[in-house]
This record gives sequence, C-alpha cells and structure tokens, in this order.
Amino acid sequence: MITPTGSATDHLKDPRPILDRAIATGGVVIAGIRPERLTDPTPCSDMDVRALLAHLIGVLGRVAALGNGEDPFAVTETPVPDDRWPNAWREAGIRAADAWGDDTLLQRPMALPWIQGSGAEVLASYFSELTVHTWDLAVATDQQPDWDDSVIAAALQGAHKILPAENRRALYEEISAAMGLDEVSVPFAEAVPIPDDAPAIDRLIAWNGRDPLHGS
Repeated sequence: MITPTGSATDHLKDPRPILDRAIATGGVVIAGIRPERLTDPTPCSDMDVRALLAHLIGVLGRVAALGNGEDPFAVTETPVPDDRWPNAWREAGIRAADAWGDDTLLQRPMALPWIQGSGAEVLASYFSELTVHTWDLAVATDQQPDWDDSVIAAALQGAHKILPAENRRALYEEISAAMGLDEVSVPFAEAVPIPDDAPAIDRLIAWNGRDPLHGS
C-alpha cells in the first residue's frame, strides 16, 4: 500500500497523480476478473460485472473528454470482447492521462451539473466514482485489493463535497432539471451510518450509499 505524502489538499493543486493511482488499482482488480464472473451481480444492482466494466471504462472516457474540451455526456459505453477488458482499461487510462497532460487545464474553469470550479477540482470529483466502482467489482468477484490511502482520502473528500448526507433525491432532481431530463435518476442512496474509526474505504463506500459490511 502506498503511504500518502503531503497535505490532504495537495490533490486539488494537481490531481493527476491520484488519477494515475486510482487507475492502477482499477487495473489490478480488472486483471483479476475471470471470464466466468462477467455475468455475476454487483453491488450496483442494475449492472452485472460486464456492464459495470463498460460503465467504468466509460467514466475514464468522460474524464478524457473533459480534458480534451469535449462533451463528457456524449461518451457512450461500448462493448468490449471478454478477453480484452484489462487492455481496454489500460488504453482508456492512457487516453485520460494524455488528455490532462497540459498543466493549464488544472486552472481552467470547468463545470459539471454537480460541481463548478477549476479543472483540478472537476477532475478530482471523479475519484469517488472510480474508486467506488472499483470496490463494486472487487466485491462482486471476491477480491481484496490493497487500497491506496492517498486515493481513498481524496475520493472521500470529493464525495463529501458533492454528495449531501441526506435528501439526495432533491439534489438529483435539480441536476436532472438543469440537464433537461424528464426522468430523475438517483444514483446514490442515502449515506449509510458507519463508525468514524471505520477503515477509510468503508467510510467512502458508506457515504456513497452502500453497506460496506454486506457488499450492497
């Protein structure tokens, strides 16, 4: 496990090293998924392992689109041959990292329906989604990766900033209206109560509305 260095907000100056580490952990989990597990259910109740893999690669596609000045919501989740998931993840990670190679992007104003700020702040807002879905895959396929403390700390900070503890439906009603959507999708349940001294990964998962003790 990598021991975090620097202050708790260093990643808001340059979140790219944390992105690299989050991608690396995802790569370890994805490489450990056997083909026969691709149809297994995940803690994301509407996705099996294969569907969640496609979604997670799509997240990296949206990260790359933001860095390239493109519309992240235009990114589609495309099928991948079952024997190419690790390669597809690696390639998506390279595209995401390359898209954010220009240092000036970190100070450029950017906006998503759930956050407005610098490029660095918007990029950091993806750490929670990347890490929680990596956890989903790990739970679904009986893996216990070495979670990177730096990634978890940054993801938890971002999750606290984006997600209120309660009444998340109201937040996503507002987001859906801003996006011109008729149907309201609430991707996160209310935060699950958990002790303050629980492992950081469990606190992150609980804040995202999943029960870390029961993998749901």
